[in-house]
Amino acid sequence: MTESCTATRDTDYAVVVPTHGRPGPRACLHALAEATGPRPVRVVLVDDRPGPSRPPLTADVPPSLRSRTVVVPGGGRGPAAARNLGWRAAGDVPWVVFLDDDVVPGPTWADDLTLDLAAATGRAAGITARIEVPRPADRRSTDWERNRAGLAAARWITADMAYRRAALAAVGGFDERFRRASREDADLALRMVDAGWTLTGGRRTTTRPVRPAGRWISVRLQAGHADDVLMTRLHGRHWWRRAEAHRGRLPAHLAMTGAAVTALGCALLGRHRTAGACAAAWLAGTTEFALARILPGPRTRDEVLTMTVTSVLVPPAATWHWLRGRLEHRKARPYTPLEPFEPLPAPSPAVRERLLS
Repeated sequence: MTESCTATRDTDYAVVVPTHGRPGPRACLHALAEATGPRPVRVVLVDDRPGPSRPPLTADVPPSLRSRTVVVPGGGRGPAAARNLGWRAAGDVPWVVFLDDDVVPGPTWADDLTLDLAAATGRAAGITARIEVPRPADRRSTDWERNRAGLAAARWITADMAYRRAALAAVGGFDERFRRASREDADLALRMVDAGWTLTGGRRTTTRPVRPAGRWISVRLQAGHADDVLMTRLHGRHWWRRAEAHRGRLPAHLAMTGAAVTALGCALLGRHRTAGACAAAWLAGTTEFALARILPGPRTRDEVLTMTVTSVLVPPAATWHWLRGRLEHRKARPYTPLEPFEPLPAPSPAVRERLLS
């Protein structure tokens, strides 16, 4: 076999796109089809939408990709489980590229990916893309837009992440206890490193537009604190530094919630001086939190109102999910690294449905 054929085989890849109810992966798949460079050997769509009645995904797949696309039912068990189903259904291919269903690969994405894969050493388990999050040009970004823009700096984000299939098999893939799109990528990266693999940055570029979100999105996002508890159980309390992850404001949220609860309790017990002091501490902390979110933003009436109300609700929501996580994951044991490159038994094949061309 010639050297060129071997290089081509070593850079073959499959693409896995989980989708769970957003408008659909149409833009992602069409950008993938139009990108210059070698096509994926297979495209696996993991239909993780809940409920029995779902419109088919066939219309989202461009004609040029239909003959190599399969749909795998995900069962609504979350992105970690969906990605595991996807890479196991991808077949015997050297590389698996995970794409979120709302990203848009760049025009030279496939060419750049091939260069990324060709440059990978034998110990390289994963190669991340450069993620670009567009910001509005005519105004300051809202709190939600700044939150999404922060994903561009996430170290091992799976919005566009290529993993060697052998490395995924060696560490057992994603930990399916992470039911949300939160920390499952950092957990996998740390386990890869502990198993002796390396992770690097690539040259390909992918855009992640900011999708619309409701007024209460910042409150709903606090559910991720339960996943942070699981990360601490698995990787120790310094996992933030190893994963180069943002620590967040959890200590301040716990303090503000504690001050509010203490103020209420003291007031009921008639200890008005203590209640007043705790209420003042809560008010000062809430004001600081609200201003930290309002001042960098567009300062429109709607944004100021949203930031003011949610700044009151976010700390108790964060505290609630942190406590929930401590209860839910109380039996989780610290992760024990495998011997370097120790393979696990091959998983059983996933049920899948091929799209008709």
